[in-house]
Amino acid sequence: MRPRISTLLISTLAGLQLLSGCKPKSDAAGAAAGLPTMQVVAVEARRQPVTESLALVGSIAANEQLELKSEIDGTIQEILFREGQPVEKGQLLIRLDETKLAADVAEFESNFKLGQANFDRAKQLVQEKLIPQSEYDQAAATFDVRQATLNRKQRELKDTRITAPFSGVIGARNVSPGQVIARNTLLTWLVDVDPVKAELNVPERFLAQLRLGQTLDLTVAAFGTNQFHGQVYFIAPAVDPNTRTTLVKAEIPNPKLELKPGMFANLELNLQIRENAIVIPETALSQLVEGGGAVVFIIDKASTAQPRKVKLGIRLAGRVEIAEGLEPGDLVIVEGLQKIGPGIPVKFAAPEATPAPASRP
Repeated sequence: MRPRISTLLISTLAGLQLLSGCKPKSDAAGAAAGLPTMQVVAVEARRQPVTESLALVGSIAANEQLELKSEIDGTIQEILFREGQPVEKGQLLIRLDETKLAADVAEFESNFKLGQANFDRAKQLVQEKLIPQSEYDQAAATFDVRQATLNRKQRELKDTRITAPFSGVIGARNVSPGQVIARNTLLTWLVDVDPVKAELNVPERFLAQLRLGQTLDLTVAAFGTNQFHGQVYFIAPAVDPNTRTTLVKAEIPNPKLELKPGMFANLELNLQIRENAIVIPETALSQLVEGGGAVVFIIDKASTAQPRKVKLGIRLAGRVEIAEGLEPGDLVIVEGLQKIGPGIPVKFAAPEATPAPASRP
């Protein structure tokens, strides 16, 4: 995983001596010295939003996903779903043969009613001191056992009706009507994929920049350059000591069910957005200097080229952010740098012919 924030490597087009030992010259001085006027292309340094992002890889996970299994032994009587269809929470999916269990419930209901009558009689008699306490305790214990047994049988009868625990899409079925199954037999899968979750591991050096609510853009191979967008909702409270990364999860709306659990994803985690950053074309950089800076040439009021040391921010597609050294409206030379030096008279393309920095893709 490699972050997009990288050191800008520019071919050196002029020596560092341009910044020292050379004084700017006016048009008159240039003309007096016999310096020709050079044709250049220049653009204005402009303010625009800049997103500092981190390029990572991750995977798509379901919002909810589980295996549907039978909790009891039985025979499948009816399958009430089609593979791959959406289902709602509580929808009946599979019904087992309940004949034997229904008979058991009826039998234990009768036993329970008899036990309750005996218990009520014993309670009255012990209050009147007509039976010993031990006889009452025996009647109470028998009543409790019968009640527990009835509850268990009623639950087993209820387990013959297998319903969807949440809304989602049903998977392939592994059983058929009439099949005798054992407890814990896998029947099918149920998956909720709207929204889905993007899971990624962020290197620990970026932890200070992580925030809940940060946005995320992702692409998957199946849909080419189509972008999906989400928001970070979980940042793990610990760093994995083996990988030195932190698990981050983002929620991605998936109304068309295009994203599938298990997909590999290329992600752009947007760490910070600067709304009023100064941006110029990358071609304006003539030379890299120490300390994360570079040299650009601007056109001064006397229409001469003058070097300006700038501090670089982040690099974008064909553009670069300028953190220090330029002001909005400064005319920056982007073409013809090989023909100029400090104080060289220049003429430049009309503003309407000057390309503006491209917007963020």
